[in-house]
Amino acid sequence: MKKSIKKIFGLAAIGLLIISCDNKEAKDSNEGTNTKADAIILDVKSEYVPDKRVALFEVESYKKDGKLIVKGDSNLPDAVNSLKSKLASKNIEYIDSIQLLPEGDLKNTPKALVKISVANLRSNPGHSSELATQATMGTPLNVFKNDGDWYLVQTPDKYLAWVDKGGIQLINEAEHKAWKEVPKLIFTKTFGASYEKSSENSQVVSDLVAGDVVEMLGEEKLFYQVKYPSGAIAFVKKDEMKSYSEWVKSLNASKENLVSTSKSLMGLPYLWGGTSPKGVDCSGFTKTIFFLNGVVIPRDASQQVHTGTLVDTTRNFEKLIPGDLLFFGRKATDSTSEKVVHVGMWIGNNKFIHSLGNVHISSADTSATDFDEYNYNRYLRTKRITPESNENLIRLSKSELYGNLTEKK
Repeated sequence: MKKSIKKIFGLAAIGLLIISCDNKEAKDSNEGTNTKADAIILDVKSEYVPDKRVALFEVESYKKDGKLIVKGDSNLPDAVNSLKSKLASKNIEYIDSIQLLPEGDLKNTPKALVKISVANLRSNPGHSSELATQATMGTPLNVFKNDGDWYLVQTPDKYLAWVDKGGIQLINEAEHKAWKEVPKLIFTKTFGASYEKSSENSQVVSDLVAGDVVEMLGEEKLFYQVKYPSGAIAFVKKDEMKSYSEWVKSLNASKENLVSTSKSLMGLPYLWGGTSPKGVDCSGFTKTIFFLNGVVIPRDASQQVHTGTLVDTTRNFEKLIPGDLLFFGRKATDSTSEKVVHVGMWIGNNKFIHSLGNVHISSADTSATDFDEYNYNRYLRTKRITPESNENLIRLSKSELYGNLTEKK
């Protein structure tokens, strides 16, 4: 019996070997790719796209009918120009099939505004795909590609993800410029709603969350009349909104304000990909804290760790001040690189606030009842983010992201 089994496996192995050889022969007989072109493509990609989460350069080369074809998509004109220049310098002749994004009709509407309280942006075009990030109402987006009802967009922090058409309002450059000129309001309460009339007893138009930005049309009693990016008209209570320009001027990402904002989000559920009061992952939580204090920081913990100035690497928590970001993960070894997987914010008194399960406070004091041994043991470093500390930050008081500011700090 064992001999028969061995014989069967032996024949199977030979069969697999023959199939493998046949496939290799078929591949070798194909015209294949141009290794010189591939090397240049890889070189350009390494230079211009160190992080594929924030830049797109999906280019490949192959031969067909004896001709080299270089094909793909990119939203980076400089990278495409560099590739073409390097191919020319090597005297490589090719058919140019590179699509510089935005593509097709989207060249006429390369911008979009989020038109619902929170839009879910996914890693691939489909509701079953991983939630990559979120964007709140009024957030301006760059639009690059279309796949059915889905659009590949880029957020102000340059994050690339897909959003379904129900979440955005496509606009052209002229409409984008006009939108930037109109007076706006920002919703400052954590949660709320807008209404059809200037009364809480009237029909709800939609929910609202902190950070939503809308156009201001006028005032009526205790309400502002507002216009959504979709064109919908609604009323919002005055004590839940502020003039965007005045709000921006009043912002101060002080340690007191950062801590106050973080505590206002206590108990929010952990949501992978969440960056809003509807749910946050660890880096989405820290991102939301800073955004509500006027600073746009990178999306992921592994990106945030490269922002700001180094404060500590040895658990010398006496060096920390409220607002500092603590990073956790796997330390580098001889065979593996460092991996940042979690982030929280220091709030003082040996405590930090973070989203893990939900937004809660943990202690770094080994004798405390709320000591977080798990994260203590995987602590990597602490960074201090200030508005001027890194080019990857957007300081809203010095940016026209949400509109033209009459006065900048």
